[in-house]
Amino acid sequence: MSTFMAKKEEINRKWYVIDAAGKTLGKVAVLAATILNGKHKPEYTPHVDCGDCVIVINASQVVLTGKKLDQKYYYRHSGYVGGLKATKYRTLMATKPEMAVSPAVKGMLPKNKIGSASLTRLLVYKNGEHKQQAQQPEVVEVK
Repeated sequence: MSTFMAKKEEINRKWYVIDAAGKTLGKVAVLAATILNGKHKPEYTPHVDCGDCVIVINASQVVLTGKKLDQKYYYRHSGYVGGLKATKYRTLMATKPEMAVSPAVKGMLPKNKIGSASLTRLLVYKNGEHKQQAQQPEVVEVK
């Protein structure tokens, strides 16, 4: 008996919807990263990108526990000297809640080409509507 290895040509990608309303940011990010990576499939192969597509809706209603809204910062750098910008999560959640979910999922993906390709299949929307009805996505419940 030989070990099964998935091939790039044989991968069938499905679409999943995760509703983040009232859920913790970390739990939503873990579920999204698992589906994007393909670890929920029995034919998971570490060196092949066999993950699926994920749509996260209601990102503005995601919950941050404790004092994270006031103590946690989102950092970005322009590339110039002194170009570090820091934004509190309270203002980030009020203005661009998609930018809170995407880095959380990115941090849970592998730091290689497969992780970068997986992140392109993540779509985050601040409200409950998305434009991917034609792909007939399945709804996944966060535990």
